[in-house]
Amino acid sequence: MVFPQEEQSLVSDVRLSSVGPARVSGTDVFHSPSCLDLAMKLHYLRVVYFFHGDAARGLSIMKIKESMFSWFNHYFITCGRFRRSDSGRPYIKCNDCGARFIEGKCKKTLDDWLHMKDWPLHRLLVSHQVIGPELSFSPPVLLQVTHFACGGMSLGLSWAHVLGDPDSAAEFIKGWGQAMAGLGLKPMNIPRPIPTTQQSPSGPDPITLKRVDPVGDHWIPANNCKMDTFSFHLTSSQMNYLQAQIWGPTIDQTPPFESLCAVIWRCIAEARQGPGPGPNKVTVCRKDPCHRKRDILGNKQIISRVEVESSIIETDLKRLAMMLAAEGVDERREIEEAVDKDEGVSDFFVYGANLTFVDLEEVDVYGLEVNGHKPEFVYYSIQGVGDEGAVMVLPWPKGSVKNGGEGKFVTIILPEDQLGKLKSELKNNGLFL
Repeated sequence: MVFPQEEQSLVSDVRLSSVGPARVSGTDVFHSPSCLDLAMKLHYLRVVYFFHGDAARGLSIMKIKESMFSWFNHYFITCGRFRRSDSGRPYIKCNDCGARFIEGKCKKTLDDWLHMKDWPLHRLLVSHQVIGPELSFSPPVLLQVTHFACGGMSLGLSWAHVLGDPDSAAEFIKGWGQAMAGLGLKPMNIPRPIPTTQQSPSGPDPITLKRVDPVGDHWIPANNCKMDTFSFHLTSSQMNYLQAQIWGPTIDQTPPFESLCAVIWRCIAEARQGPGPGPNKVTVCRKDPCHRKRDILGNKQIISRVEVESSIIETDLKRLAMMLAAEGVDERREIEEAVDKDEGVSDFFVYGANLTFVDLEEVDVYGLEVNGHKPEFVYYSIQGVGDEGAVMVLPWPKGSVKNGGEGKFVTIILPEDQLGKLKSELKNNGLFL
């Protein structure tokens, strides 16, 4: 455990610059986020990729930046800056201002850093800057390269969710590895024009979306309590035991994500111990398997609501898992209508509007390759989560023999005063040792 007074010395020699496309994108090129994109504009993905010395060997800052010039030719939209139309709807002016590039050094070795398992400390390896309060000066993408004492490195990606969902972010960063290797990249993303506002139904907002007081040009929701983050690794043996407890001895066809989330759902209900049935409305976000990647960027993930009328604590875990797997109602259309109804001007958030489960198992989390090497470990978190909290589930590195082999990695973002109780409930259920 690293104490707060020690944190400032862990990452030093910090330098700031910018990197953008090698060629000019053109004049008067604009990209309009969809209504689903705008529903996510108060959220940010924070991702850290860890590479050992073999992967980082020979990667000078100059070589890294040179590869990014060609990479951003394909992703020039991410190098633009937000503006507002006359109606107030945000759009991106593709003016090639670039992504913010941060360099730093860490006095620890990569193995020492990962061995600490002080997951909140990863915030030192990725920018937590948000968009605003001046839109024209705020980059939607920030990259941080941190060199460790052993020769290893980390790459931190700060990704404004308004650009796209986790799958879009994973494809984006994978493109950098392809540019480093001199491989051909996918066709450039074509900017979407500013749409003509359609008349949308005037019904209530969907429960997966929460409307908030106007935030202006400072795109971050205000929480009613202090939020904190907690992460843990579940080995494959622990996952098998958990699934067997829910489904019985035959677990080959049982859904691991839903099984795990059912247990965490109940544990959170136990930790809150308030009146009523507990958090009986949850949101499930997962990659859309039917979506064709015509656009490189965009929020395309399925956003479903799941509701339970009875007490979560008293509901059978198998029943909860089955509901998460098969009874979710996709609310993307309703979200788009709610945003479009106000011409894209009002402010909303999705993660934490209800307790939100984010499935990253089908996302190519470990797709980035550097010098032919996959990351040793990848850490995901979300900034801008509402008070109901969020749970992210992603795979542990394939083929890993460290720390109990393969399994799942879970990151939970909840109000600070709930995490202590939650940890006790997770231990009681064998999920956290």
